[in-house]
Amino acid sequence: MNLLNIKKYQARALLIHHRWRIDGIYDSLDKGRECMLRNAGIVLQENNSMVAAGSTTPWRTVTCKVCFEEFSMAAVSTMDCGHCFCNDCWTGHFHAAVESGKKQIRCMEVKCSAFCDENLVLFLLGQKYPDMAKRFNRFLLESYIEDNASVKWCPSTPNCGHAIRVGTGERYCEVECPCGLSFCFNCMAHAHSPCPCPIWEKWNAKRSEGENIKWILANTKSCPKCFKAIEKNGGCNLVRCKCGQCMCWLCGGGTGMDHTWTSIAGHSCNRYKEESRGKTADTSREQMERYKHYHDRFKIHGDSYSVEKQKLGATIAEQVRLLESDKDRPLAIRDGDWLTRAHRRLLVSRQVLSRSYVFAYYMFGGGCQLRTLPVPAARRAGASLLGVARNLFEDQQEQLEQHVEHLSRSLAEAAVVAGTPEAEIVRQKQAAVTLAKTVERLCGEMYKCIQDELLTLLVEPMTIAAYRPDGPDRARELAA
Repeated sequence: MNLLNIKKYQARALLIHHRWRIDGIYDSLDKGRECMLRNAGIVLQENNSMVAAGSTTPWRTVTCKVCFEEFSMAAVSTMDCGHCFCNDCWTGHFHAAVESGKKQIRCMEVKCSAFCDENLVLFLLGQKYPDMAKRFNRFLLESYIEDNASVKWCPSTPNCGHAIRVGTGERYCEVECPCGLSFCFNCMAHAHSPCPCPIWEKWNAKRSEGENIKWILANTKSCPKCFKAIEKNGGCNLVRCKCGQCMCWLCGGGTGMDHTWTSIAGHSCNRYKEESRGKTADTSREQMERYKHYHDRFKIHGDSYSVEKQKLGATIAEQVRLLESDKDRPLAIRDGDWLTRAHRRLLVSRQVLSRSYVFAYYMFGGGCQLRTLPVPAARRAGASLLGVARNLFEDQQEQLEQHVEHLSRSLAEAAVVAGTPEAEIVRQKQAAVTLAKTVERLCGEMYKCIQDELLTLLVEPMTIAAYRPDGPDRARELAA
C-alpha cells in the first residue's frame, strides 16, 4: 500500500495476481505502475460526475443500468472505475459472487475488469446478508493461503486446520505439521524423499496390485507357449493350457500329452538344469518377480520403522528418563540426548531405505525405466553413465542397509538401568553416536547420487527434497 500508494483491497488484488510474491511485483513494476495495476485488474479512482452513497447532494437522482429504476444518490454506489448502480443490485451481485466462492468480485459493467471495493462489499452484504458478509471476510483471510505458492493447508485427515508457509523458492521440500503429519510440499503426499514426486505417484497407483502379484507368483505357473498364468487345483502333474500346450507342473516345461499318474512320456525333470532365457522367456512373470523383490524390501523396512518408532521409542524414552533422574551421576553421564538423537537418525534412515527401493524399481531395468534419450549416440553414452551411477547407488544402499541394521541392534541392546557402570554407558554412547553419524553420512551420499548422478539422466526433469538428518523441517507457529 505504501509503496504504490493504493488502497488495501487493491494491494490484496495485486498480491493475489502475483501469488503473493513480492519479487514478482518488483519485476512487473519495471513496466510502469499504471500498466502493472491495469494488468492485475486494478483501476485507480477517476474523477467522475457520480459520487458514492452519502453524497452531499441527495436530491439528485440516477438511473440504475441494471434494474432501470430511478434512485437518489444515497441509494447508489460508484466503484473506482466510475460505474454506478443501485445498492440493491450491487448487493444481489455480491451475494451471487460470494455464493459461487469468489474472493475477488469484479464490477457489474459489461467488459469491466475492475475489482470492487472490499469495504463496500462487506458493508452492503452486512445490511441484508450478514452471514454472507462473514463468509466473504473469511474468503479474504483464506486468500493468503489459497493463492499463495508458498503456503498450503496441511493435508491431514481429518483436517487439523493448520497452514504451512515455506520460504520463497522452497517448492521441493518436506515439512512436518504441528499435528505430526509429515508431507511433501510440492505434491502434498506423505513425505517420500529420496523418491521424486512423479515416481512416488506411480508407485502408489501400482501398490494396489501388490497382493495380487504375490498370489499369482505363489499359486500359478506360466504356460511355456502363451505365458498365461495357470492355476492347478487337482489332478496329476500334466497340465494343459487353454491354448492347447501341455506342460509339467513340477518344472513348468512343455511336454506332450502321453502320461500316467506318475510320469509324463519323454519328459524328465529330476535333474537341476541352469536356465538359459531366450527370446521366448516369460517377461511378464519376470516383471512380477522384479516388482515383488522391490516391494518386499520397501515393506520390510516400512514395518521395521513402525516397530522401532513404537516399541523401541518407548524403551529409549524410559532409558533417557532413568538417566536424567539419576542425580548421583555426573551431568555428562546423565545427559540422554545421544539416545534420542540416535533413535531419530535410525527412524529417518529407515524411511530413506524403504523409499530408495521405490526409486530403484522405476529407475533401473525392465519396462519401468523412465529415461528416454532421443539421440542414439547420447543413448549409448547415457547407458554407460547409468551403469556407473547404478553401481554407486546400489553400493551406497547396501552399506546404508548394513549400518541401519547395526544401529537398530545397538539401540535395542543398549541397557541403561540403575547401577549400570559409567564406563558401559560411555561405551554405548560412543557406539550409538558413531553409527548415527555413519548412517547420516551414507544417507547424504545417496541423496547426492540420486540428484546429481541419476536424475540428470532423465528426459523428464525431476528433483527431490534435500536430505534432513532429523527428518522433515518442523513447522512452528508464527507470532501475530
